[in-house]
Amino acid sequence: MKDPIKLFGLWYNEMLKFPCKEPTSMVLATCGKDLKPSARVVLLKRYDDSGFVFFTNCNSKKGRDIAYNPYVALVFDWRFISKQVRIEGKIELLTSEESDAYYASRMRGSKISAWCSKQSSILKNRDKLLASMKDMDQKFEYKNIPRPDYWVGMKVIPRLIEFWQEGNDRLHTRHQYNKLKSNVWKVVELYP
Repeated sequence: MKDPIKLFGLWYNEMLKFPCKEPTSMVLATCGKDLKPSARVVLLKRYDDSGFVFFTNCNSKKGRDIAYNPYVALVFDWRFISKQVRIEGKIELLTSEESDAYYASRMRGSKISAWCSKQSSILKNRDKLLASMKDMDQKFEYKNIPRPDYWVGMKVIPRLIEFWQEGNDRLHTRHQYNKLKSNVWKVVELYP
């Protein structure tokens, strides 16, 4: 297949058929000022020909890493179907309107949590966090909860997409797509 986004869609839809808790989970790897890699699981919210979208708190470690170095990697580990997808690319922030639209679709508790969580900071007292959640809930009791400025959508613009499929005797199949300057994808097969 010449189009890696279409191939991703086929594999993604295959994975969605399995009863797992978070089929949209992906590992996001970043590298910040300390030049040490850091990885965590985030949720894919949508994808298209232009990239792969997730939402996050810019004040978190991943947000700070990305502000320093916008180049990231994603991994979709789909063990249920013996497949994996690895993506390398550059982060592009979504518009405020796009972030607002997704934020508006979130559950009320998730919106309040976005305001109260100082993501990646040390939590000295969980009771204070829970009290803050309650206070924020009362503050916005009959109001629309606005999106905090630091809570944004990010899109990974892919430059490389690798598809891995398990094979017998560890002879796995690997196809790597590289996006050329002409915006055409070049595919090669890699040794297992």
